Amino acid sequence: MKSLKHIFWIYLLLLSGLWWFTDQTTWASLDNFFRWRALWMQYSGVLGIGIMSLAMLLAIRPVMLESYLGGLDKMYRLHKWLGISGLVIALSHWLMAQVPKWLVGWGWLERPVRLPRPALPEGSIQQFFLNQRHLAESIGEWAFYGALVLMVLALIKWFPYRWFFKTHRVIAVTYLALVWHSVVLIKFDYWSGVLGPVMAVLMATGSVAAILVLFRRVATSRQVVGEVASIHRHDALQVLALNIQLKGHWPGHESGQFAFLTLHEDEGPHPFTITSAWTGDGHIQFIIKALGDYTRTLADRLQVGDPVKVEGPYGRFNFQGKQPRQIWVGGGIGITPFIARLQTLTQIPDGKAINLFHTTTVYDAEAIGLLERDAQAANVPLHVLWDKRDGQLNAEQICKLVPDWRDADVWFCGPAGFGQALKRDLTAMGLPKARFHQELFALR
Repeated sequence: MKSLKHIFWIYLLLLSGLWWFTDQTTWASLDNFFRWRALWMQYSGVLGIGIMSLAMLLAIRPVMLESYLGGLDKMYRLHKWLGISGLVIALSHWLMAQVPKWLVGWGWLERPVRLPRPALPEGSIQQFFLNQRHLAESIGEWAFYGALVLMVLALIKWFPYRWFFKTHRVIAVTYLALVWHSVVLIKFDYWSGVLGPVMAVLMATGSVAAILVLFRRVATSRQVVGEVASIHRHDALQVLALNIQLKGHWPGHESGQFAFLTLHEDEGPHPFTITSAWTGDGHIQFIIKALGDYTRTLADRLQVGDPVKVEGPYGRFNFQGKQPRQIWVGGGIGITPFIARLQTLTQIPDGKAINLFHTTTVYDAEAIGLLERDAQAANVPLHVLWDKRDGQLNAEQICKLVPDWRDADVWFCGPAGFGQALKRDLTAMGLPKARFHQELFALR
């Protein structure tokens, strides 16, 4: 998380630095409010479209960035931060454009006399941009209104996922409109400075990404079709164990990775952790808990033989820490990546000393029995804590049961608040923060 924040702020500082280095405005020339306004409009415009361009690139799930950003879950967290900051900057840009006009209209502010513009060669690019200014301003204003509504909807948790999936794609249209707005209205001199090529690359890359989103061509090379081979229900846990037979080429996956699963086209892809080790036979398993409106309907809607689409694999929650000791904590449905890892270790032991903690609010003897079987086969000590019987797991209990915990990598998957509390307490007791690994995945 700390490195992700660093990347976010470094990106903003780089854009700001490039703009500062390129803009030739002198302090002496800023002798009235409207000159300051013009300067802010240029800076906020550059910053805003730069942020939106990176957010659009991350929306197409570029696998090559996973190793730099720590996995797709971290990339989506960065995408969310960029979206929110882009919205705030765009709002300030719009307010700076509109409020002075209102104040002038109300007689509260006096606009200075405009000097005539220097004559430009007829047919020049600069003259063309000048002729497009009014249209670009109108397009940008309406694109801002659309983006504002769509981004707010994306942040509202109770807005149904199936509608979020459909409406969020429309942001690509507003982005393309804002690219045109930016190309025309960015100060012409910027294009010949160090900022110009950077902005051109960012907007070109973002535009390609937006087109892929609009035409539903995101990650098509990583999609494989298949069908439901079997369904096993754990009604007490409100969980489905879904086995899928893939019919295309699957590149294989590491235990702990996830994939986007499309079970019904009207719902679109949902991310689920892969809970089976890859053996090359085309079988892949997901354990899905009924947590939302859609997943609660799967037990009634899914049948053996139904077509599915699997996209992936993604993620860096892959148990590749350097320490010889590992501590795993799976809270509730967060046990899923550890099941896959147990199956892998049964076939290919890695020699690490491991303790697995599984906390659950509902005790299902059948599910626990399967987990115990996998843990025993992998020679991994299993500690099952039933909240009703044992209370909530805490850092002190882990340290008591694993005396050499200071030498461990901790891998956590489960409720975010639970993970944050464990990380806070363990790091306060001496565990280096870099050795606490937590999945952050959330589409919204």
